[in-house]
Amino acid sequence: MNSEIPKAEEMDGSFEDDSAVVTIGEYLDEVEQRELAADLVLGGDDGNECTYSKGYMKRQAIFSCLTCTPDGNAGVCTACSLSCHDGHQIVELWTKRNFRCDCGNSKFGELYCKVFAGKDAENVENSYNHNFKGLYCTCGRPYPDPDAVEQGEMIQCCLCEDWFHEEHLGLESSDEFPRDDEGEPLYEDFICKACSEVCFFLKLYPEVIRASGKQPDATVEVSKGKSVLEAMPPMSEGSSHNSPKTDDAKATISESISGGKDLLQGGNCHNSKELSQCTSSTNMLVRCLLGVNIVSASPVLDGKPIFLSKNWRDALCKCNNCLEFYNQKRIAFLLDKEDSIVEYEKMAKQKREEKLQEAEGTEVNFFNKLGHVEKVEILNGIEEMKDGLRTFLESADSSKPITEADVHQFFEEIKKKRRRLQ
Repeated sequence: MNSEIPKAEEMDGSFEDDSAVVTIGEYLDEVEQRELAADLVLGGDDGNECTYSKGYMKRQAIFSCLTCTPDGNAGVCTACSLSCHDGHQIVELWTKRNFRCDCGNSKFGELYCKVFAGKDAENVENSYNHNFKGLYCTCGRPYPDPDAVEQGEMIQCCLCEDWFHEEHLGLESSDEFPRDDEGEPLYEDFICKACSEVCFFLKLYPEVIRASGKQPDATVEVSKGKSVLEAMPPMSEGSSHNSPKTDDAKATISESISGGKDLLQGGNCHNSKELSQCTSSTNMLVRCLLGVNIVSASPVLDGKPIFLSKNWRDALCKCNNCLEFYNQKRIAFLLDKEDSIVEYEKMAKQKREEKLQEAEGTEVNFFNKLGHVEKVEILNGIEEMKDGLRTFLESADSSKPITEADVHQFFEEIKKKRRRLQ
């Protein structure tokens, strides 16, 4: 959960530790991975502008300043964490949905925002949990935990957005955790035990949308030209899957799968006598995919978290009854694929590639604007650096690590050679 990139001055002397000797290639790869990890967390945000003017953003990186708001009732964007709260005790919260930067509002007392002044006194749509106090999971411990012998990985619930230790998920055994033989997770999203009570309806869908322990693949595979719903195996009449026990609860999913494509394209469910019967925008008679009015249903709960396969959002029913339920429970974001962390990281990678290409283009344009003599001097300088570095590494004692003093001496010799040539 920590994506901080080490500063250059923090690496002083790192070359002198025999146990940490790495090749230059390995070091550069590590730097690249650290930068990528930071971009994934920040969503490609360069931290130059406060995000307040963008309103309640679908998803963004958020930080909590315990120096200014020790009660954990406020969050700030990347730019404000850097400009307004430099040197403060900052908690990195990774990402939060539907959030607007609080920096400088009434919760911060006399502190004003240096990046964007004139904010509302309060962002009424923001929601906060104990993460904003630097606490996580049902155990309410910080991360990293100073009392823990080993810092285990934590996973985030896609509803409440809290983070959980695996041993506190409510699983009967570790075998219930969906992972492959290499220990890699086989799920796309996770819903904690508490939030699974709201999302009981997910257990009414065919098992293909849920990831289970020790399985070879946890992806809702879809053949070309078919929707996810068409690709799902039908449920037979009377299949339980913890189905709500109501008079209107009829297991008609097997009959409705064929109409799944129409629902995804805009089918609507009207308040007819048969709750499961809907009419699509093309006037084709189709049924609610669940065949159950989940608004009035009494769920049967098993008290376990839910692990969801890739593409599971494509399988959700969009009839009016189901949409009403999503809105009542304030979980309509589950229908939005862009809400997912997968899409957020995909956007971050795209922004990163664009920045790298832009930087490369700037360098090329600068080089092309130079005269012939300047171009030759730059190319000669690059070759001199490469030759000097090769000679330096070849002459170094392979039995000893390269020290900071060695690196300084190398660059001093390069400078002396340039001065002699001039």
